[in-house]
Amino acid sequence: MSKNQDEPPHELENQFILRLPQEHASTVRSLIHSGSVKMKDKLKIDLSPDRRHAVVEVEDVSLSAKLVDLPCVIGSLKTLDKKTFYKTADISQMLVCSADADLHSSLEEPITSTDVSITGNNERETEKKYIWKHGITPPLKNVRKKRFRKTKKKYIDSPDVEKEVKRLLCSDAEAVSARWEVIADDETKEIESQGCIPGFPISPGMSGYKQGHISEYDMLPEMFSDSSSNNHDDEDEDEDEEDEEEEEEEDDDEDDEDEDEEEEEEEIQKHIHYKEKKLQLIQSKAQRQKDLIRKVENLTLKSHLHSVLERLKIQEKQKNDQVRSMFLN
Repeated sequence: MSKNQDEPPHELENQFILRLPQEHASTVRSLIHSGSVKMKDKLKIDLSPDRRHAVVEVEDVSLSAKLVDLPCVIGSLKTLDKKTFYKTADISQMLVCSADADLHSSLEEPITSTDVSITGNNERETEKKYIWKHGITPPLKNVRKKRFRKTKKKYIDSPDVEKEVKRLLCSDAEAVSARWEVIADDETKEIESQGCIPGFPISPGMSGYKQGHISEYDMLPEMFSDSSSNNHDDEDEDEDEEDEEEEEEEDDDEDDEDEDEEEEEEEIQKHIHYKEKKLQLIQSKAQRQKDLIRKVENLTLKSHLHSVLERLKIQEKQKNDQVRSMFLN
């Protein structure tokens, strides 16, 4: 390879493929097989400063050449006994020679890519001009289009998504009340957070996140029936106590001083039995709430169940105190 003295030496990889026209290729092949010392004078390569163009001289015939990038790396092997092969280099470039000055033939047209915009980077477009779209054998013609197909984009157009988000935000702004939910796609569970206080309506689509679990939507009627029954039980209990107290007062007024002690003990036992029955009912409801809390994954629903459980614990404590006081008396 001949170089001018003023220019610095070009750094190229150790090996590259030299592709010549058929008549010149046979001449170079005969020179190589002859092993002549004068081969350096008959084959010269002058590389331009851009490292992409060159002038190749074969027996005083000048050929214009272009250095192109191959689709993939090719391993170069050599052998001495035609049995054992040694790897010598990795080849990724090819020097294509032509007798004409214009190298843009049908086989050497630069690759056009659909993903490169018109206002793209100039350096990137320049590099694409030197990408060779074929292999080094006839079956690998247009191998970049056949073997290196572009993957299809799987995401939705972002303008459509933004338009839908704006529509939803506008509808939320005009609504009287709104609720929101957070859904984790990478998990199997659905964690929801809602902007309403307990007593909110939950749609059936938000319930039953996994098979084998009790549906939260199915739990709601039971939960609200428990909470409402607690309130009704409290009211009924207060009314029963007031009625009993009134009856006791009337009985005390009407009873004679000579009433037997057995009747008093029976009344006390009945009252204690009634209080114990109420206490057992509250304890069973509290246990049911604990079971529901263990099975529910909805954070808002779980907090509501906790509040119901706290109220049941307070009622249980009050009933226990009442029973103790009756035993002490």
